[in-house]
Amino acid sequence: MAKEVTRHVPQAVQFLLWGKAAGRCEFAGCNKPLWKCSVTQEQVNIAQKAHIYSFSDTGPRGNEDIPKAAVNDFNNLMLVCHECHTKMDAEKDGGRYTVSLLQAMKEQHGRRIEIVTSIAPERKSQVLLYGANIGQHSSPLRLSETAHALFPGRYPADDKAIELGMVNSSFNDRDEAFWRVESHNLRQQFTQRVAERLATGDLRHLSIFALAPQPLLIQLGTLLTDIPQAEVYQLHREPQGWQWPAGESTVDFIREDPVSPSGSAALVFAISATVTDDRIRSVIGPDASIWRLTIATPHNDFVKTREQLTAFRQIVRPLLDQIKAAHGQNTPLHIFPAMPVSLSVELGRIRMPKADMPWVLYDQIAGRGGFVPTLSIPDAQAPVTVSDASERKETRDE
Repeated sequence: MAKEVTRHVPQAVQFLLWGKAAGRCEFAGCNKPLWKCSVTQEQVNIAQKAHIYSFSDTGPRGNEDIPKAAVNDFNNLMLVCHECHTKMDAEKDGGRYTVSLLQAMKEQHGRRIEIVTSIAPERKSQVLLYGANIGQHSSPLRLSETAHALFPGRYPADDKAIELGMVNSSFNDRDEAFWRVESHNLRQQFTQRVAERLATGDLRHLSIFALAPQPLLIQLGTLLTDIPQAEVYQLHREPQGWQWPAGESTVDFIREDPVSPSGSAALVFAISATVTDDRIRSVIGPDASIWRLTIATPHNDFVKTREQLTAFRQIVRPLLDQIKAAHGQNTPLHIFPAMPVSLSVELGRIRMPKADMPWVLYDQIAGRGGFVPTLSIPDAQAPVTVSDASERKETRDE
């Protein structure tokens, strides 16, 4: 006599379900932890074992296409919460929750868990968020909207990000006080929340997400320098989000040098938009010596890969050295940036504080007639930077 099939799920299958699902609801978009009450947070098993092909012949989705003995096998079960289980089985035939759809949910959830749990422990990265008002628009950044961009190579070191921006600032870039207040806040916050932790080794790697006017992004980069291990992320418009799109994307940067470097030194980054010479000369004089880095067709969504950031750093570092050789180390370099946010931060990180020329940073400000000088680097009021903090720690240790 054939053994009667019951609803009992073998313990080995239950262990496998919990392990492969990492104790979370496998229904797409839910991901609820199934080991605690969502109201009281008390530890309790709220998991349910949902059948893809139904246990009974007349249940949702039926079971004609599966051997009766396989109904309680791992491949036919999903670990879900009560709410999602009820939704899956609400209609007699399963409705829109077909066998193929549920199988795809189970597979995708398992693949995601496999990717996340295969990341080595040393791949932790501290998420750093910096936002400031851009014109009339605020730049809210949240850990929940950025952290997923780290996977699969890294994962967040903490459930809270380091946030450097001002909260609910009423200033915008047209205000005279905006640049002074934002710059001071950035330097203070960086000193308190980042520099000392980097110097003591508490922060091993940073993942940087920033949305702010470009001079402030450059300043953030100069505070970071290239000493700490860090990755700068870019907000993409198509496809929208912070995660690096799949595939390859290359770009050839075009460098344009002045015929005779005799006037005031200007470095123009015409990457996200075209910047004509007359706009520069109207600000710093008709004899401006204009150095330029651009691409064949400037646009605001061309950074698609980490390799493009590497290529940018590799071409800008020798360019800065050549400008210094032509104009002298103590001559101010007027920088006019029109480039994606990630390149602005990288430009600041490239700067060598003890070797490079002083920088004057400009921003295109609507309502103020074009490019306007905003920040100077170095700033005599700037507090400790990463390199300074490292030197101070070494002095204490001696």
